[in-house]
Amino acid sequence: MSLSKKVKVGLDETRILILGSQILLGFQFQGAFRPTFERLPFHDRVVWVAALALITLTIALLITPSIQHRMVEGGRDTKRLLGVIGRYAGLALAPFALAFGADLFLAAEPVLGLGPGAAVGLVVCGLALLFWYGLEALKARTIGDKERNMTRQEPEHEHTTLETKIEQMLTEARVVLPGAQALLGFQLVITFSEAFEKLAFAAKLVHLAALGFLVLTVVWLMAPAAFHRIVYAGEDTPEFHALGSRFLLASSATLALGISADLGVVVAKVVASDTAGIVAAVASLALLVGLWHVHPALLQRRRGVTD
Repeated sequence: MSLSKKVKVGLDETRILILGSQILLGFQFQGAFRPTFERLPFHDRVVWVAALALITLTIALLITPSIQHRMVEGGRDTKRLLGVIGRYAGLALAPFALAFGADLFLAAEPVLGLGPGAAVGLVVCGLALLFWYGLEALKARTIGDKERNMTRQEPEHEHTTLETKIEQMLTEARVVLPGAQALLGFQLVITFSEAFEKLAFAAKLVHLAALGFLVLTVVWLMAPAAFHRIVYAGEDTPEFHALGSRFLLASSATLALGISADLGVVVAKVVASDTAGIVAAVASLALLVGLWHVHPALLQRRRGVTD
């Protein structure tokens, strides 16, 4: 399998994970505004905030390879990028499994009680870790050596055609777009809840700002396809590739702002502390901007010096 094909498959596998994680993030946001949430005990609220932090970390890790592909590699397929895709997808599965278990605990506890609910959460988390890490580690001890050696012996990069660059750029837009649209839908529903009406006016404004950022994210992600059809009549050109890459980078900035703003609103509501909400928003923004913009910019600068 060629390096470009491996990169494409890696992006498609990331796409599977990102949609589920962003829908789960939407559930975390919307659930905090449901009527029964107010009756949750404090320990459940702590678990809720932990699950929210874990799923945010999952999303941050899963989107990072696409940003590095645009900023660091300029759309080229390299062995370094293939390693980044595998490494960050592997890292993202751990917080995803923990968040999965935490959410199943929150769903099971009201029905089964604290002890059995915790057991359900632990079993679900354990199964996820087993099937996402354990079985693979056992299998890798006996099979797959030939394939892994072939990958290690590949050249650092191969010529990436313009057609492949554009195909992968559009794939990277599809990685983020469905989840962003689902998250936007969840956030729109919140504005019609009774709990939202009880928020302070400042919190409502922050939520509306977050909605605006998510709307811009969807607009940016859909723009490349529109330009490709209307302006370039479906033809692949270097100008379209550069334009699409800029739209993808812009969408990552607005997505980071939208997630961080609403995360602050939700955390402030869940723990009844504006200070906690501000800290959560700043911390999540620092994480997302660091992974999606600061770190790739540093790598880009380093590559520029060494190339």
